[in-house]
Amino acid sequence: MPTSPVKTRIPLTSFGHLVTEVKRQLFGIEAPSSVELTGWRKYFNSYTLQGRRNCVLATYGIFAVTAAAYLMLRQKKKENQTSTSTA
Repeated sequence: MPTSPVKTRIPLTSFGHLVTEVKRQLFGIEAPSSVELTGWRKYFNSYTLQGRRNCVLATYGIFAVTAAAYLMLRQKKKENQTSTSTA
């Protein structure tokens, strides 16, 4: 299995961990601990698996609500057109 070019044991198969490790070693950027995260950042962040999962679920939820609203609006528009044309 290939390893990252940075001095770490994290495999390249985990791109998020590789980016985090590169940030830490090259730029000195450390991920905040879970105690430091407050408010909505505690639940929607890129540092923890739970935070990443919540971001993905929120994105899928927004897409689902948008698609449902579009379909309902389109169906309502078709009903209005058919009732107008038959009257």
